[in-house]
Amino acid sequence: MEARFLGIAELAETPSVAVVVDVMRAFTVAAWAFGRGAEKIVLAESPADALALKERHPDWVALKDGPPAPGFDAVNSPGLLRSLDLGGRTVVQKTTAGTVGALAVKEASLVLCAGFVVAGATALLLRQRGCDAVTFVVTGDEGRAEEDLACAQYIARRTDGGGTDATAFLRRAAESRAAAELTEGVRRGSHPDDVALCLELDRFPFAMVAAPEDSLMVLRRCAVS
Repeated sequence: MEARFLGIAELAETPSVAVVVDVMRAFTVAAWAFGRGAEKIVLAESPADALALKERHPDWVALKDGPPAPGFDAVNSPGLLRSLDLGGRTVVQKTTAGTVGALAVKEASLVLCAGFVVAGATALLLRQRGCDAVTFVVTGDEGRAEEDLACAQYIARRTDGGGTDATAFLRRAAESRAAAELTEGVRRGSHPDDVALCLELDRFPFAMVAAPEDSLMVLRRCAVS
């Protein structure tokens, strides 16, 4: 498989297949939302758009980066989200990097959103779809986030079908700037377990596919076997 690793600003054209990676924490949170029973996740363009969707659909769960804020039901933290019952609910998610990256490639024929928690299922889906050229979008830190690049490279190697030891890739993520900021409490709206939860390899047995639905970009779980 031909793999490219680009930041959001480096996307000069729409790729055919895109894997958008945000380990800490957007797509770890999305996976946990599905794990807690969410039916779908709407990726919002802005906080204002998220609140507008929430106003039109009061039963939807609005989620954002940073500390709690009026109108939002949850924050972008797997440690905090894991206690919620989201059975059958729609989640509206707006984050600084992950949702921005997914919306940047919304015209691609296949868009997957990923972190370590769904790495194996993501690689398996890419193999099952016969994807021979994949653009991995490294969303964090303007395309320089070590945790996202490590996860993207790990998924790329697993997609090629060979046995790949995750140890070095997980170590790079654990030693990243994002991990340090979460551990030190620099990023608000976090939980002490967030880093560990973001580094749980293959925690969930599904991939996450984003596609346009009624003018919205909607993320859904996709079972693979």
